[in-house]
Formats: sequence, structure tokens, C-alpha cells
Amino acid sequence: MSDDRSRGDGNGHGDTHEIRDAFGAVDTLPDRVPQPTASHAADDSAFVNDELDLTGRTMYIPHMPYGGSVLFAAAFRSIGINGRVVPHADALTLEIGGRYTSGEECYPQKVVTGDFMKLLEVDKLDRDKVAFLLPTANGPCRFGQYAGLQRLVLDEQGYPDIPLVSLSSVDGYKGIGRHAPELIRSAWRALVLSDILMKLLLMTRPYEVTVGDTDTVYLEGVAACEAVLEIPGLPHNERLARLVQVLPRIRDRFRAIPVRKEDRPLIGVVGEIFTRLNSFANQEVIRHLEAAGAECWLAGVAEWIWYTNEEQFRRLREERRRASKTWVKAFLTKQVMERDEKTLYQAFAEDFRGYDEPHVPHLLKLAHPYLPAAGCGGEMVLSTGGSIHFYEIGADGIADISPFSCMNAIITEAVYPKVSREHDGFPIRMFYFDGTQSDLDRDVGIFLELARTYKRRKKIPRRPVGRRGVPDDSPARA
Repeated sequence: MSDDRSRGDGNGHGDTHEIRDAFGAVDTLPDRVPQPTASHAADDSAFVNDELDLTGRTMYIPHMPYGGSVLFAAAFRSIGINGRVVPHADALTLEIGGRYTSGEECYPQKVVTGDFMKLLEVDKLDRDKVAFLLPTANGPCRFGQYAGLQRLVLDEQGYPDIPLVSLSSVDGYKGIGRHAPELIRSAWRALVLSDILMKLLLMTRPYEVTVGDTDTVYLEGVAACEAVLEIPGLPHNERLARLVQVLPRIRDRFRAIPVRKEDRPLIGVVGEIFTRLNSFANQEVIRHLEAAGAECWLAGVAEWIWYTNEEQFRRLREERRRASKTWVKAFLTKQVMERDEKTLYQAFAEDFRGYDEPHVPHLLKLAHPYLPAAGCGGEMVLSTGGSIHFYEIGADGIADISPFSCMNAIITEAVYPKVSREHDGFPIRMFYFDGTQSDLDRDVGIFLELARTYKRRKKIPRRPVGRRGVPDDSPARA
């Protein structure tokens, strides 16, 4: 179980060989001698190196969000890698991160570097017993450089022997499968569970009668799922069955929270993935929005995984490889992911009516007139499509949470005025973060006044949702 407790949908049944091929078989790379100080490119992964030895080490994972990282760490523990979440960030995180960044980097790099180096410099962790997990990606975003810079910092500070595990989004993070095929489904389930728990949290907390009740139940839910995910050697079907048993109890605990009936504006939250999911990086902006009278719907982690899958299929189509072994494996993987997701969401069918998550292809279609996916990429497309999706289901505004100077955010900010004009003046507000915001409540207050004004005159009303009403018929994945 996690050490830090202070805060805070088909079931995969099918031919065994197909499943094994979908999740474990990848082309063999040439032999190479591992270099302990080498960083990994955006199309590579430290897990590709079968000689990567994390025995006796604790692998620390950044918050994205906290509960999701706890579950992700548990998935690693299920295969014998001691995954843990970094301690909660604070002012010292930014101070230390600032020593190793120049200001030209993305704000998330400063936070992650500060979190990692604080463990070494302040907590004095044994260098022989620590490792760090830092995913990477292709594309123009500076995110693809995070791992390389972090490796450089570690090397320059005398830690070339500390492993930096760098997962890649290329080919849907298939690099994980070379090291541990059994990890992939547990990690995917962890991300889906993270989104389910976050959805329950955000649709309940603004209405709670007793402050803190929802946070408590949320952390209990995280702990209950963690206990199942971390069990080593558990067959996939059995692990899924145990999760299916746990989820109704979590659902009922949320349903039992006393709530007030209020008509709050619904704000869709999009933006750069780290900053929108890391509550320290965004200064708990969702809590500020809730305190000012809003309910928030946060774009989750699974959205990004579905997007990387779509990108893999797009690349294969462009390369005319639709009959290839890679296409078949990607197709089978997608089928299994969809079945697992549907199974995990099943207990919440009544609760999530009107809160259905959209298909990523639908988001890409909505964004296409403004930012075509074939020419653009990453959060800029998802945020633009997501904003239009929220308009279509009757939300009252969009909060785009991004780091200051983020390329994706700069581009979306440029197209948002046109998106708003062509969608009945739908309010869209950029919230940039770099650790220096001084009056977030003022900015939130101004934005919510716009959202309330729009709510009174909007042409697409938000229909009753969840257990309080009838289902929404917007395009949904699950």
C-alpha cells in the first residue's frame, strides 16, 4: 500500500495467444550495450533495455494526479518494481527546481526536477536505492526534452548511476511491454480507475454538506483500488474480478455523502496534461472554481492514451501498413482496452449519465476546422475539440489550465476566440501557471461571472444528469 495517505470499462476474455501477442510481442531490437548515463529519445524507452535492473530500488513517480499516480505505482509493484509517488510539492520544490532550470523550460519541468532533486538533496535518499519515472513523447512540445534534461541534471550532479525510466508515447507506450507484458493491463486499469474516482470526486465535492467528506471518500477509494492493483502474480481476469467487486462499494460511499441541491455552472477543464492534473502546479485552481460556485469536469488521463492510440493508427495508415503485424497488434490492444474500460465503468452507469467521456476521434473531428490533427498534435487538438464537446453537451464555460509559455496553449489561445464566436460566445478562459500567480480568486471570479451570464442565455441547456435525472445522448465511448 502507499506510504503517503495524508492527502489528498469487455473484461478481456479471449484467445490467450491473441492477448499475449497484443500485449507482449514486439519486434526484437539489435543487441546493444547499456550505458548508465545515456538518456532515451522520444521514440525509445528505458524499458526496451531488458538489462535495466531496478532490484532494490524505489521508483518515484510524479503526481498526475496524485490518486492516479498512487494507482499507477501500485501497478508497478504488482510486477516487483517498488513504485511510489513523490512527496507533495511545496515552495522548496520550486526553489530547488529553479536551481537546475533556466526559465526557458516548461513549468512542469521545474516542478518535476524540484520534486526529484529534493528527494536527493533534502531527504538524502540512498542513491543506490532510488530511481525516477519520467514519461516522454514525440512532437514539437518541450515535453519530449524533459527526460533528456533530467538525465543531464542527474549526471552533472554526480548521480549517473540513478536510473531514469523514460516511457514513450510512440506506438502507444509499447516499450513497457518488452520489460513486463503483464504490466500493461494493470497500468491501463489504474489510469481508468483514476479517471473514475476523479469524476466521482468532482461531481460530488461542490455539493457536499460537510467540507472534507468527499476528499475522505476519494482517498478511501484510491486505497481500495490500490490494494487490488498491487497484488503480485494475480491473473488479469482475477484482478479485474476483484476490482469489479470493490467498485460498487466505492460508488455507494460516494452516494452516501450528504449533498445540497444547487444549480451551479458546469466548467470543462482542459489544457496541458501535467499542469491540469497536478494540483500543486495549478495552485488547486479547481478548488478555487468550486469555492466560487462552479462544478468542474476535468479531462482525464485516459484521454491521452486513447489519443496516442489514434496517432499510431494514423501513422500506420499514412505508411500504408494497415495489413501489417503492427496494425493487428494495435487493433487487438485497443479491443482489450475498450473491454476493460467498459467493465470498470459498468457500476457507474446510473451515476455517470450525462457525464459520458467522448471518443477521441470525435474530439479530433470537432477540432479539425480549427486545428487538423494531421498537421497539429497533442493537447492543442484535444483541448480545442474538448471545448467544443463541452459546448455541445450544455456546459457553461471552459478553463484551459496550462503552463506559461506552453506552445500548445499559445496555439489554442489563438484559435479560442474563433471557437467562441462560432459557438454562441461560449466562454473560454486561459489560466496560465508558472508558480507566481498572486490573485487567482480574482481571475476565477471574473471568469465565473462570464460563465453565469452565458448560462442564463445559452441555446443548449444542460439536461438533468446522473442519479438526479435522465441520460445525456452526447457521443460517448463507454
